[in-house]
Amino acid sequence: MSAPSRLPAHSPSCMGCGPENASGLQLEVYRDEDRVFADHSFTEKHSGGPGLAHGGAISAACDDIMGFTLWIAGTPAVTRTLTVKYRRPVPLHVPVRLTAWIDEDADHTLHIGASGTVEGETYFSATSEFVKVDLTHFARYADTSTVDSFFVNFLRAD
Repeated sequence: MSAPSRLPAHSPSCMGCGPENASGLQLEVYRDEDRVFADHSFTEKHSGGPGLAHGGAISAACDDIMGFTLWIAGTPAVTRTLTVKYRRPVPLHVPVRLTAWIDEDADHTLHIGASGTVEGETYFSATSEFVKVDLTHFARYADTSTVDSFFVNFLRAD
């Protein structure tokens, strides 16, 4: 078994993992065999109720960590559905281990699972369906050079 390897951000400005997005989560994600993970503490900029992480911030973290399983699948894809089950309130400033994995890799879709744990106890879990896409999907919405650099990183991470 090899040591976990750090994966590159989806983009510098990505809301979930972009290092240049001061309002984002700035997740640092690692691949370990057939799973990806990140350790993250939610802060006041992502608060909901007093002292607690906002459900939307938790949902965004789930969506983003699940997006990193695409390096395992070896294909780009986009979120079609995302369901989050909130089991316990997530306090601010408490390290949460986000983990995601692929449950099923079908012809055009991926079914992905995720969890958020604190000291081994599950605080939330998520399931999603991602639809596989190609470069043209992103090229319609972004400068081609940006899309090209994303895919270079994507291929390099494998």
